[in-house]
Amino acid sequence: MTTISKEIKAQSQDLLNFIDASPSPWHAVDSVAKLLQDNGFKPLIENQPWQFKKSSRYYVVRDGASIIAFVTGKHTLAETGFRIVGAHTDSPGLRLKPKAAFSSQGIAQLGVEVYGGPILATFTDRDLSLAGRVMVRDGESYVARHVQFYNSIVRLPNLAIHMNREVNDKGLVLNKQTGLPLIFGFAADSDEAQTQLTDALATQLQVEAADIITWDLSVYDTQKGSFWGLNEEFIANSQLDNLASCHAAISALLNNKKPDSTNICALFDHEEVGSESATGASGSFMNDVITRICASTNTSAEDRLRSLSNSFFISADMAHAYHPNHASSYEPCHHALVNQGPVIKTNANQRYSTNADTAARFIQLCKSADVPYQQYAHRTDLGCGSTIGPILAAQLGVASVDIGSPMWAMHSIRESAGVLDHGYLITVLKEFFKH
Repeated sequence: MTTISKEIKAQSQDLLNFIDASPSPWHAVDSVAKLLQDNGFKPLIENQPWQFKKSSRYYVVRDGASIIAFVTGKHTLAETGFRIVGAHTDSPGLRLKPKAAFSSQGIAQLGVEVYGGPILATFTDRDLSLAGRVMVRDGESYVARHVQFYNSIVRLPNLAIHMNREVNDKGLVLNKQTGLPLIFGFAADSDEAQTQLTDALATQLQVEAADIITWDLSVYDTQKGSFWGLNEEFIANSQLDNLASCHAAISALLNNKKPDSTNICALFDHEEVGSESATGASGSFMNDVITRICASTNTSAEDRLRSLSNSFFISADMAHAYHPNHASSYEPCHHALVNQGPVIKTNANQRYSTNADTAARFIQLCKSADVPYQQYAHRTDLGCGSTIGPILAAQLGVASVDIGSPMWAMHSIRESAGVLDHGYLITVLKEFFKH
């Protein structure tokens, strides 16, 4: 029987609370920023000068959905380099189109786009709602406002088995254009449906409907996160991929008050769609922050290169846990088990950034932190996902390893993972930032 301490369970409860408060990337960054502010981190603005001292704490947000926090080290950058943990704030799902609402036979619906690679069938028959950011007119300009409908206002009902007799044999297939529009009420025509949506947003934000310009809105599941299993050794929630890694990284960073090395926690948007954006890992955000840290600490170009050579990057993204009902889907000898520790992910084609040297470094960290570890490789005949690891390793020229907690049902609207694993990940990342 798995024994779970009160402290470890509290860490998972804190994770579930964090996810429940973060139904979109913009909410996730806001949640992280509040945690940072409560722990003495000062905000920096990209279009203003940066100046800071040793052993000080700062963070910067780009476009509301990516955030980089750092603690300056006691020693010079050239001596100790950077200790970096990266993760991503976005999750696969459905996003509303700019002119989303329409009417079909008097039924009001919302058109959506598929964001990333979600398991679409898991969105059916769930208590869904909307959250994200809305651009609201403010005099001659506009401001971004976060919005969240806490009650279930949209739904994607399944087609009855009487009209889809092969659903249990061939699976549920949803056409991305015609099978995903969400139902939210009744409207005589599309103009009325659009007015209903805009009015609902205006009421939620307490603004005039005419002042709403446009939005970035995600579809989310209103069901709260929960513990499950006979001994409550598992957790279930949406967005465990990858808010669990974000939470672990931030928790570890907050723990280290005055590190020897400069510690960085970088959480990016758009990983699920390739990271090619100003806020994604392929953009300039990380390099810009490192450049400005070097400039503010009077680090020369030569010493900047030395510091990167002395740096280490941990790309934290969730891993595929072994599913006993689908044993043939896994590579033999590489079964990552839930509640057995963080997973080191390796791919010869550099879909993950791990190599033998960086894997050994992480293994040493685990041993030092008294945390178990596992190693994972994908089946050779199945396509392997990727992470921000190879992207940032290539951009910065730093040693990098890809790791993550094992989980079931990755990219489902309701994912599952282990309580112990979240505690293990926080512990080893604390060890990383400490040394």
